[in-house]
Amino acid sequence: MASALSVTDLTDGWFFKQKNESSEDAWLSVARVPTNVHLDLLDHEKILDPFIGFNELDVEWVGETDWTYKVKLPAVSSGPESTTVLAFDGLDTFATVKLDGEIILTSDNQFVPHRVDITEKVRDGKEGTLEIDFASAMVRAREIKAAHPEHKWVGFNGDMGRLAVRKAQYHWGWDWGPILNTCGPWRAVRLETYQAKIADLRIDYDLDPSFKSASGTITAHIEGKAGNKVSFTAQLHDSVVFKGEADVDSNGVAKVEFYVSEPRLWYPHGYGAQPLYEVRATLSSRDLDLHTTTTKIGFRKSELVQQPDDIGKTFFFRINGVDVFCGGSDWIPADNFTTRVTEERYRKWVQMMVDGYQVMIRVWGGGIWEEDVFYNLCDELGVLVWQDFMFGCGNYPAFPEVVESVKKECVANVRRLRHHPSIVIYAGNNEDYQVQEQFGLTYDYEDKNPENWLKTDFPARYYYEKVLPEIVQQESPHIPYHPGSPWGDGLKTSNTTVGDMHQWNVWHGTQEKYQIFDTLGGRFNSEFGMEAFPHIDTIKYFCTDESQLYPQSHVIDFHNKADGHERRIATYLVENFRTTTDLEGFIHLTQLSQAEALMFGYRGWRRQWGQKRFCGGALVWQLNDCWPVTSWSIVDYFQRKKPAYYTMRRVLAPVAVAVKRAHHDWSVTHARPAKTSDFELWVSSSKTTEETATVELRFISIATGQDIKEAITKQDITIVANGTTNVLSGTIDNIKEEPHVLAARIWVDGQIVSRDVDWPQPLKYLSFEDRGVEVIAKGDEIVVNAKKPTKGLVFEERAGVLVNDSAIDVVPGDEQILTVRGLGSNDSPLRWTYLGKS
Repeated sequence: MASALSVTDLTDGWFFKQKNESSEDAWLSVARVPTNVHLDLLDHEKILDPFIGFNELDVEWVGETDWTYKVKLPAVSSGPESTTVLAFDGLDTFATVKLDGEIILTSDNQFVPHRVDITEKVRDGKEGTLEIDFASAMVRAREIKAAHPEHKWVGFNGDMGRLAVRKAQYHWGWDWGPILNTCGPWRAVRLETYQAKIADLRIDYDLDPSFKSASGTITAHIEGKAGNKVSFTAQLHDSVVFKGEADVDSNGVAKVEFYVSEPRLWYPHGYGAQPLYEVRATLSSRDLDLHTTTTKIGFRKSELVQQPDDIGKTFFFRINGVDVFCGGSDWIPADNFTTRVTEERYRKWVQMMVDGYQVMIRVWGGGIWEEDVFYNLCDELGVLVWQDFMFGCGNYPAFPEVVESVKKECVANVRRLRHHPSIVIYAGNNEDYQVQEQFGLTYDYEDKNPENWLKTDFPARYYYEKVLPEIVQQESPHIPYHPGSPWGDGLKTSNTTVGDMHQWNVWHGTQEKYQIFDTLGGRFNSEFGMEAFPHIDTIKYFCTDESQLYPQSHVIDFHNKADGHERRIATYLVENFRTTTDLEGFIHLTQLSQAEALMFGYRGWRRQWGQKRFCGGALVWQLNDCWPVTSWSIVDYFQRKKPAYYTMRRVLAPVAVAVKRAHHDWSVTHARPAKTSDFELWVSSSKTTEETATVELRFISIATGQDIKEAITKQDITIVANGTTNVLSGTIDNIKEEPHVLAARIWVDGQIVSRDVDWPQPLKYLSFEDRGVEVIAKGDEIVVNAKKPTKGLVFEERAGVLVNDSAIDVVPGDEQILTVRGLGSNDSPLRWTYLGKS
């Protein structure tokens, strides 16, 4: 008699200890698995919180120590034809697994799941002890590196021994993160008993050119011999759109063809809905169901459009025939200890993107293949995913055993992720081609023989241009593959005419003025950024010594890992603002600097989208942090938004008005002002239909708040769909006209949908005294007015309170009403400040 699949999750009853400790008293309890050793040590108060003060230094020993975990296996009830498997979804990283003292598995790759048949070891209800020894990845990395002097161990960030280890590379420390090298059963461990089960469910489909039908195949791969038939269904909500069944063939495969008429298409948010069809497969033997598995898919056609054009080759995404400007963010792991990132935290992160009109997130190659919940949320909420393979900032070796490990890792993860409609591109690595350039490694793009690549001092090319594209073609052929980020047709990674680029000549490199960010971009700007301090409450979390609460303190510097950050922050502040040494004032200035920088970049690049798709997207480095730190993030570790988040939101709004005067570089002309300044006003739209709008431009004195000349109003303007509409241009006479802002507004259907204010640069030359700002809280609204132009009005970020806008510019005669949620009637009003507030 056949029996159905039985699963026991091994979450409880675990213990751990240092491997070399022999005393039984050394074993300490584990709260739950998945876990890692730092969390378990924290639970037992064996280490201090490494996120506070200098504690990171005091816990480095943890990553250089071997650790052991163990658990008693429950008795397994199974029949003579049953198979019992120990399944490990992820072991971090050098793991030796023993059952009752016998080695049953060795693993050296954090990202490879394992299944071990232990049927004979647990027959007749026998209990057993599972023990996992984790060797230090830090130590092993150094040993491997030392054993291979023939390889050029070069790259950016961390100990270069990391390149030898298939483990999250940021665990070795990065220019935004600490050195916290983890180990442990970091993903689920479970027992499975079955006679047959569905090991893999694959859906391949095509949409017809008119998007009126979807057709393809559903394939189930079976483990075990008991099952002989698979029934398939596909449904949307309660509506079944397909039913079918197939026999299991001699190779353990059951396959059906399907057809769906008038499928509801999946779109990124802002472009349409996100319907997800549930595909269900049930394996049976005679009349007994042995195993049922489900997968959700979204029907959509995604294209990476790379076509020759006036300046090189395009690089943009087209979803269901609609061109999509991909404004968004880069993503790093949301914690150094990822097992404590809850579904609620993941949801808040992805929802922030949707609320901020961000369409794409890039999963960075130095982190982890993310959890299923992350991709599920992107599917549900309509955020496109750019997925890097897990290689970052280095010259990776291609020893035969590592190549095989990489293949297993990437097949397993691409197979796991391929059904997600949110994933629209795989990229082979992060900045490894830049490492090749910077260190002069051999790269002859015209040499197409992969065996030759392995003989060069840049063997990693073998992964990016052979192994990985072949895996994507085999496992997920409907998703485009791109050899690296940045990369473009084998040309220099700084090439602005083809592929994607990382533009770091603001902040890093030549440290250009952020006012010209838009002139520095390429076809798709997949990294760029500006640092900013986190909020004062975040700083007070890690800086518990009040004597250290000043901008240049040792603790605050320790919580900024960026090379030369003191000089770079100082440069951008001194060039643009009247500086202060007061901590909260300093925080505000760094955050305004970041907000301004990102605004200048996004605003100009989005304009270029409407100019023959010259720029296909922009992803800021970075959305989030993995610990409390000063970094390039626009939202800090505790999910407190920095002003840049709101600035980006306004620039990426469905309809966004923009006004900008020509840049005049004050620092190379002895601070001589320009006699005249040309300006332009335009509107960017992501709407798929035209809009009729009214646009207004005012010229308002910074000193008096009075209009210095008559406003210009353009009525019944047609705003082109999914592009840029140039509205007007003009010239400012800087000799005859006093310093003033250009204040633009746009109305659609009688409602103001966007504002923009252009200021004379640099802001440090302007006086912001006596602005006459009025902020009145009225229930769930905040009413804001000012008598004179006001820059960077920022509201306090308070836990549980959401304001729909912040970091706003306010001009006389333009009352702004913000909405606020989560503020109780007895709660104190939100604090606020603005540039120059005394």
